[in-house]
Amino acid sequence: MATNVQKITLSPSRDIPFNKLLLSQSNVRRIKAGVSIEELAEDIARRGLLQGLSVRPVVDDAGIETGMFEIPAGGRRYRALELLVKQKRLARTAPVPCVIREGGIAEEDSLAENVQRAPLHPLDQFRAFLALREKGQSEEEIAAAFFVSVGVVKQRLKLASVSPVLLEVYAEDGMTLDQLMAFTVSGDHARQEQIFERLKTSYDKQPYAIRRMLTEGAVRACDKRAQFIGLEAYVEAGGIILRDLFQSDDGGWLQDVAVVDRLVAEKLKAEADAAAAEGWKWVETAPDFAYGHTYGLRQLRGEIIPLTAEEEAGRDALQAEYDRLSTEYADADELPDEVDARLGEIETAIEAFEARPITFDPQEVARAGAFVSIAHDGAVRIERGYVRPEDELPVELEVVTEDAGPHVGAVAAMRTGEAVMADAPMPEPEEDEGLSALSDRLMTELTSHRTLGLRQALGERPDVAFLAALHALTLKSFYRYGSDSCLELDLKSVAFSAQAPGLNDSASAAAIHARHEGWAKVLPKESSDLWDTLGEWDSDSRSGLFAHVVSLSVNAVHEAWNRRPRALKHADQLARAVDLDMAAVGWRPTVDNFLGRVTKARILLAVSEAKGPRAAERIAHLKKGDMAREAEALLADTGWLPETLRGAEPAAGEETAAQDGTTAMGEDESPEDTEDATDIPPAVAAE
Repeated sequence: MATNVQKITLSPSRDIPFNKLLLSQSNVRRIKAGVSIEELAEDIARRGLLQGLSVRPVVDDAGIETGMFEIPAGGRRYRALELLVKQKRLARTAPVPCVIREGGIAEEDSLAENVQRAPLHPLDQFRAFLALREKGQSEEEIAAAFFVSVGVVKQRLKLASVSPVLLEVYAEDGMTLDQLMAFTVSGDHARQEQIFERLKTSYDKQPYAIRRMLTEGAVRACDKRAQFIGLEAYVEAGGIILRDLFQSDDGGWLQDVAVVDRLVAEKLKAEADAAAAEGWKWVETAPDFAYGHTYGLRQLRGEIIPLTAEEEAGRDALQAEYDRLSTEYADADELPDEVDARLGEIETAIEAFEARPITFDPQEVARAGAFVSIAHDGAVRIERGYVRPEDELPVELEVVTEDAGPHVGAVAAMRTGEAVMADAPMPEPEEDEGLSALSDRLMTELTSHRTLGLRQALGERPDVAFLAALHALTLKSFYRYGSDSCLELDLKSVAFSAQAPGLNDSASAAAIHARHEGWAKVLPKESSDLWDTLGEWDSDSRSGLFAHVVSLSVNAVHEAWNRRPRALKHADQLARAVDLDMAAVGWRPTVDNFLGRVTKARILLAVSEAKGPRAAERIAHLKKGDMAREAEALLADTGWLPETLRGAEPAAGEETAAQDGTTAMGEDESPEDTEDATDIPPAVAAE
């Protein structure tokens, strides 16, 4: 016997004037969430009411319908319609599509409408945005229609453009939304699918690992090579830029490394050709040269081209404007944007006047060369005027004249290979020879006495001794020949046996180079004029130059084949004396310079010291390469340094006499032993 299935009867629907509707207290929604009433009102005004209201007739105490209807489900839509009525964009009597419910519980209607509603899967939203884009709507129009930012629309479109294979995996909950976001870095579907296959067998499936694999081998947009050629030129050459719309990417990644290398080589060649046109004998090009690549080469001393009268007038006008604005806004807490921008423009223009080009002697240019490379900020770096030893002119022998100093003859003899031996018998001149030249033997004896006299006198004149030492060291540092001084002082500036990553582009290297160039500009061109020039300088200038030339001789490099424990200990003392802070001078731990070259235990120790044990625990499960990259991000701007670069603590007993109140003579000396030491200079006593 067949069973009759009871048919379902749906609630009737009809249009009810808006002024016959009112909110019901049975609506279960109490907390505002999702799209605002204003945005919903704008959507209704644009598209109309897409979903009707669920209403129930209002009855009086006798159970008779009053003609009004309450809304237990659809309160937000009612409020949006109410807002349109208040704005006079909708008539008060406008018909509203409604479903009239009878029987049951009003709260049940409200609850069921909200609970039974299935949210849209994110992938459906991505694809819907893509469909609208393909039908001609712009990103701005889509953003305006759905009350989101253009950036959100671009993100949704980017997600929809991922490989269909990966989208199906995401639809089936085979990957997270964060993982899908990471795959958007590359637009190459084949590459995305290849990385996804690698991910299946990988221990680490985190989004950052996906981004790292997708950008493997690519050049960062912040790389100096990318800045040198420019992103526009790279794109015009057919290069592809990988972008991450969901995280900060510093401009993205240049995927086509071959294109980058070709454009860099072409632009460097163009710069080298322009430099060669100046007449240099040779020009070397490279994206980067090792630090100290100019060691052993003499640098030419050129002449700065002076300003023309017109240029001087322009500079003076800019300086006057700068002084006027600075005075006018001296008491202002904050400069107006236009004034701040103008002051910046003036500073840049004045700096351009100061950076004058240099001219060189054409004869010297013909045997010198230039290095063309890329500076750390992507600008071209041209180092002009370096002479190789094989291109130097032969040394001219000094000619002994009658008015030369008494010791010049001996020096000339030494340079011509006629060595003067102190013990060799020298013939004495005959009495009838008259005022003939003194013999070399006698000259040697006399100048020996003079040398001792100079040593004794110089030892009592610290000011002259300082000047003489400065003169000798400056000759070694800035001039071709260091033999213009009678002091047997030497200054060695060793080259680095191993080039650390980024050494030539470091802040310290740039500061040293700028300081050296600054001193070179104020020193005389000829070494014979150096003594008189230094004698005319004030003590601060001499001290500054002395500090610079002495600094060039510092060698605190650890080398396995060259054990120098005492020298390295002195380097620690020197670091404390100058308050060296390697973090302040710009050193940061990166994968290349430290983290990628130590054990995982050291990486975790570094993170623990800088960020705490919990931060180290969060990356402890990663493989070493991924751990190093995460540690680089965690340690950035923390000021953390490896022990080798930290300021060493003073060793026990290393404090000076001034600090501990004792003398340097030894603890077991009796007072009687030191009674006669009162006349010893403090500096000597301390030694």
